[in-house]
This record gives sequence, C-alpha cells and structure tokens, in this order.
Amino acid sequence: MDDTPWPDLRRHAAPLKGRGTATQWPHRHQCEQRVREDAPWSDDDEPGASVAPPTEVRLEHAVQILSRNDSPDIPFRWSINPYRGCEHGCIYCYARPTHSHLNLSPGLDFETRLVAKANAVERLKQALSLPRHDPSPIHLGAATDAYQPIEREHGITRGLLEVLLAHRHACSVVTKSAGILRDIDLLAALAAQQLGYVMVSLTTLDSGLSRLLEPRAAAPQRRLEVVRRLTQAGVPVGVNVAPIIPFVNEPEIERLVAEAAQAGARSLHYTVVRLPWEVAPLFRQWLSDHRPDQAARVMARIQDMHSGRDYDPDFAGRMKGRGVWADLIRQRVQRARMAHGLSGQGPRLDTSLFTPTPGQGQLF
Repeated sequence: MDDTPWPDLRRHAAPLKGRGTATQWPHRHQCEQRVREDAPWSDDDEPGASVAPPTEVRLEHAVQILSRNDSPDIPFRWSINPYRGCEHGCIYCYARPTHSHLNLSPGLDFETRLVAKANAVERLKQALSLPRHDPSPIHLGAATDAYQPIEREHGITRGLLEVLLAHRHACSVVTKSAGILRDIDLLAALAAQQLGYVMVSLTTLDSGLSRLLEPRAAAPQRRLEVVRRLTQAGVPVGVNVAPIIPFVNEPEIERLVAEAAQAGARSLHYTVVRLPWEVAPLFRQWLSDHRPDQAARVMARIQDMHSGRDYDPDFAGRMKGRGVWADLIRQRVQRARMAHGLSGQGPRLDTSLFTPTPGQGQLF
C-alpha cells in the first residue's frame, strides 16, 4: 500500500485556495488514467488556472439509509451519512476512498462533487417503523460531516434529528462545523431525555494550519465555542482530537485537551492519522506542498505506528496505532485527560424510550 500504481500528478496540481487538494487522483477501480504531457500552466500562462472549482451537488434517492457497523473498534451499530463526499476538504479524511464507488476521484471530486440523499428522512421513518428494528444509538456522520456547508440549503440532518426525536431514538453526531448550532433546539430536547450526544472534532488550535488541513471546516476557536454553547444548552459534548499527525499537530496534544476541558467537554477521544488507499498519495502531496522539510520524518513516524506501512487496516491498531510512538501518544492523552478530569467514554444513552410510532405533538 506504500507504493501506488498511479502516475505522479503533482506537477498538474498546484494547491487551490479553499480546497484540501487540487488533484483529481484516479481511484483504485480505474483501468485508465489520463496524464497531461505538456508543461503545467503557471498563473501567468493561464489567468485563473488556480481558481478552485465550485461545489456541485446532485440529489440521490437512497434505497436504504441505515448502515450497519460490525467493526469491533467502532462504538456504534447504526450510522447515517446524509451526504456523500464532504466540502470541508480535510486532506487526511479516511472517507475519501468512498468516492471511488461513485466512479469519482477521492481527490478534488470528493470535496467538490457531492451527493445529497434527498429521501433520507422518509427512509429513516420507514426503517424505524419496522418491527425488527434494533434501537441501538444511531451515529450521524461516520463517512461525511452531517453539518458541512450544503446542510444549510438541504437541511437533511435537521430532518433526521426531527424524526429521531419524534421516535425518541438515541443518537450521536460528530462534526467540525458550527452549523450544528442551528439545531441546538433539537439536540437539547434529545439530551433532556438522555437520547443525544455530540462529538466535536478538534485537530489543531492553529487557525493557519487548520486552513491548510481542513480548509472549509470551522476555525478552531469557533469549534470551541460550539462546545461551550452546546454544553450550556445541556447537551453532553465530547471532543475528538483527531487525527493526531506526528510533528504536525501532535505537539499540541496537551493544549488541545486543556482547551476542550475549559470549553466544557465531558469526554476526550482521539485517533492517530490513518491513510487508507488513495488517502496516502494525497497526503504525501500535501506534505510536499506545505511541509516539505518535515515530509520524510512525518511519513516515517506514521509508518512506525502502522506496522511499517502507510496504513495498517487491522482492527486492533488502525485507530490508535502500534509501537513506541503510538504508546507515547496514548500516554500523553491519558495524562492530559486525567489532569483535566475528562472521561474517555461518552455518556450512556437511553435506548428504552424508543417507540416505532412517533410521539404526539412532535415535529411531524
């Protein structure tokens, strides 16, 4: 997995402002790739060549909306992804390879050519009405951010929360967007019945680094404000320090934990960076563009944590890593968490309240 079979497209992929990558990296199912043979354009040769393309959204009617998880290292059974792709453009995103299934690039397409599941709310209503439905907590946003910018227009996530509240179904949400505050009314109502939990991803406190790593996500201080506002509304919030990237944001571990605690987080979680499939060459390009002096050292440490590879998919180590470096990160997180009185686990949500029939006087 360290040596990719694809051509080096970097010379045609100068960084684009507001995008995580400029490269239309071919996905692993492609049999053919097209590579330009002429010299790359410069800004002088082609005015506007470095302008980021606009975001395109197409509607999809999903056959089903609930995805079942059987991975032993993931703490939820059911998940919903209201969108495909993610405009936040995080260069390290492990979900980028999912765009291959749409015959689109895990590179620039993943953050510019998005899919909205137009019938998600109706499909959820149908799923919850089935007699065999298991009311384990449903996680929103496992392979996309449910509150990425297009949620403002489409409102699919809000519709899903309305259904979950009406059915008194436990759920959790993970996001790095301040857009979640638009649904603070629903989240507070869920939390009041021990049905809701939010995790806010916090990668760095350096706004400059954040703009490079995750260009269209909320700024770090804005995410901390999200933690404060949700906490004040009675919503239990955990902070997910993820991913921890050696020498890039890893020096900030203790500060990130301290800021999370000060903002009101109840729990603290973390993962190390993982680079499956097409994410590895895209991340290597990012390092070459933005951290050239650190690139070799960063990749060496990542491989130290993944059994000598860019990514080790084994469930036992893919989230936290293995080896001396991974153990050091684990110890630092644990010490910082203990110092600030943070738990390593989210709250236990109440699954006994679920009813297949929506409650009276609810939101639909």
